[in-house]
Amino acid sequence: MKEIPQNKKIVLFDGVCNLCNKAVTFIIEHDKKDVFRFASLQSEIGEKLTQERGIDTTKVDSIVLIDPGNAYFVKSSAALEIAKELSGYSWMRFFLYLPESFRNFIYDIIAKNRYGWFGKKDNCMIPTPELKEKFLDQ
Repeated sequence: MKEIPQNKKIVLFDGVCNLCNKAVTFIIEHDKKDVFRFASLQSEIGEKLTQERGIDTTKVDSIVLIDPGNAYFVKSSAALEIAKELSGYSWMRFFLYLPESFRNFIYDIIAKNRYGWFGKKDNCMIPTPELKEKFLDQ
């Protein structure tokens, strides 16, 4: 297990979800400031980080954003906080002004149906050698 970087935001994602894996690839492509590092929720480091923060992964099973230190975001807030950092997508921060309950209602519909709509892998994503440095569970 790699050391947890203190100066990077960590995206924990469902490693077997095709939608989540595509989202990670999208984040990497648009992370021009090299803000993020990644780990699957199913990995040893993903479990460690969620347990340390008391995050119930039976209720939040698709995306978690951990800021340096102990701050963290889940569901729609995690997605929008990530978008704020992406080249060309910072405008999405305005959705943070919508009520979180409304945002999470939409988010939960997508999360609940993600395997049916986008498919599921048997194993967690394996990054290319060039991207391995961005993944904490490799």
